[in-house]
Amino acid sequence: MTDDPSALPPGVSLDAGWEPRTECPSCFSRGVRTFFHVDDIPVHSTLRMQTRAEAMDSPRGNLTLAFCPACGFVFNTRFDPLAQEYTERCEESQGFSPTFNAFARSLAAQLIERHDLHGKTVLEIGCGKGEFLLLLCQLGGNRGIGIDPAYRPDRTPPDVADRVTFIQDLYGPKYAHLAADFVACRHTLEHIGPAGRFIRDIRATLADRRETIVWFELPDVYRVFREGAFWDIYYEHCGYFSLGSLARLFRQSGFEVTELESVYDNQYLLITAHPAPGATPCALPAENDLPAVTQAVERFPRVCAEGLSRWRRFVTDAAHRGEKVAVWGSLSKGVSFLTTLKLIDEVEYVVDINPHRQGFYMPGTGQRIVAPEHLAQYRPDHVIAMNPIYRNEIQADLDRLGVKAALHAV
Repeated sequence: MTDDPSALPPGVSLDAGWEPRTECPSCFSRGVRTFFHVDDIPVHSTLRMQTRAEAMDSPRGNLTLAFCPACGFVFNTRFDPLAQEYTERCEESQGFSPTFNAFARSLAAQLIERHDLHGKTVLEIGCGKGEFLLLLCQLGGNRGIGIDPAYRPDRTPPDVADRVTFIQDLYGPKYAHLAADFVACRHTLEHIGPAGRFIRDIRATLADRRETIVWFELPDVYRVFREGAFWDIYYEHCGYFSLGSLARLFRQSGFEVTELESVYDNQYLLITAHPAPGATPCALPAENDLPAVTQAVERFPRVCAEGLSRWRRFVTDAAHRGEKVAVWGSLSKGVSFLTTLKLIDEVEYVVDINPHRQGFYMPGTGQRIVAPEHLAQYRPDHVIAMNPIYRNEIQADLDRLGVKAALHAV
């Protein structure tokens, strides 16, 4: 494998640079190092595209990742929040996967037991379609408040609708009056450009309610860098955290961090905190990861170049041999995989088990999103799973359908 720039897909650059005047959106220090650039990629991964033409013409933007050596935060210096659209057109649910549902249910049960969430009020910022909030309310007998502009009322079962209030809006200081015993935020912070200001706003809305528990879940960037997982880098994710950089952000914003965990095969980070009178000092061993993350960032261009070369060669060689390749997973990982590698005609279909995504098209590359059953007639030679944690689940579906394709996982 090689990191020769000529071997990279068009629009991808691994050039490193130093920007002394650029401010970190997390710790507000100046001076960052850039190390990964991708041009002309979709700014939306979860919006449902009705036609192939709409998908091919979907809005595009550019991405440059920068690393803050002071706190370890990574962010897209070219992110434009005005390019984002979080509406009912978004379909981001992972709730149709048995593997993911088992994880979410177990996680909800652990939170209820660990924090005695029984008969309490739970507020979820960025609740999506409300699936996890409903779990917390159902399993713990809690009351819920969910805030998300992409929420859809038709996705809430009527038997729990009276227990949960949903607000179709972005969270902000105007919701400071919404008192809760437990504040949850799953896979939302990485979509917010001014990460430091956002966490400070949350701390300000809690005022002197020191007993409130704040709990966040988001992707782990250390794994992304260690594996060279370019498919986990995309426009909507404008901020990337490790355990340490996440804890540093919370501590400098006026929280006491009580728990840090890596879960879901080290793909997700969990942080638990509660309001403190001011900034708090580092106290947990997992927070001391800045040297390891710095080293991973330095190695990323080489590891990423190898992955880009390997996967593009695999798909294009298969296409040249007349073999059919299908991608399994139409959300952001699939979008990033196809657009970063510039794969259009080489892949005809993308599979997704979410019925609300089937029949639509992949932004930027135009593949039609189909149900697993479509593979029974298409008969691909290769299926590429966008997340290895679902490999057994996907293989079971292929076996059920009598599809003999070789299954590969990124």
